[in-house]
Amino acid sequence: MRTVVIAGGTRGIGRALAESTRAKANVIALGSADADLTSMRATRELVGRLPDRIDALVLSAGQFSRRRVVTAEGHERTFAIGVLARHLLADGLRPALERSPNPMILNLCGVGGIRAGHVHWDDLTLTRGYSLFAATMQVARANDLLGAGFAGRYPGTPIRYMLYNPLFVDSGMHRNFDQPARALIGAAARVFGESTGRAAARLEQLLEAPPAAPLTALRRGEAVPLPDPADAARMYDVIQHTQK
Repeated sequence: MRTVVIAGGTRGIGRALAESTRAKANVIALGSADADLTSMRATRELVGRLPDRIDALVLSAGQFSRRRVVTAEGHERTFAIGVLARHLLADGLRPALERSPNPMILNLCGVGGIRAGHVHWDDLTLTRGYSLFAATMQVARANDLLGAGFAGRYPGTPIRYMLYNPLFVDSGMHRNFDQPARALIGAAARVFGESTGRAAARLEQLLEAPPAAPLTALRRGEAVPLPDPADAARMYDVIQHTQK
């Protein structure tokens, strides 16, 4: 039976995917009880506790805040869990994934071709002008670059890396906003957003039949342009330096 690790698998889309996949795979759904993914030390320790063979890694963990929060290790919390931890999991679990005959990394929340995301190269911790939107969109753009950076750094790996933007999903993210935005966004999500179950069904199909390309970027199933390789390499180098 295949082993699927879902970081962020205890709520939102990750939880729905874990529930729908359990009948077909050994699912390890990771939440805050398993490790503090805002901590680089805890994330590295988590990598060491996971199986030595993994067929698919789903990166969906994220934490958003209206106010800037700095971790004990000195990282802005949104960036720590949404980018640094995902990088550590993907790189740290690469050997386990490469033991699978058909390995895949599925990274959710990448911007996926939407150009609103902006990386603040000179201020990744957003000490100037922090906002929930700026932090969220920086994480999204950085994840796009992480995927391209992974593919560029390991050209011989059998791992297929997929960036996937599910677009508007009723996943409860509106709870991060103050009123009245919380009520308005929540109502819009219930009316216009895709349910987590339906979004998870799309992802389950991709896990079962991933594209053959080393790197794919999709926006709710539609292919979008891949990130710039030079920016991707820059992001990869910056993150590796940040985690030393």
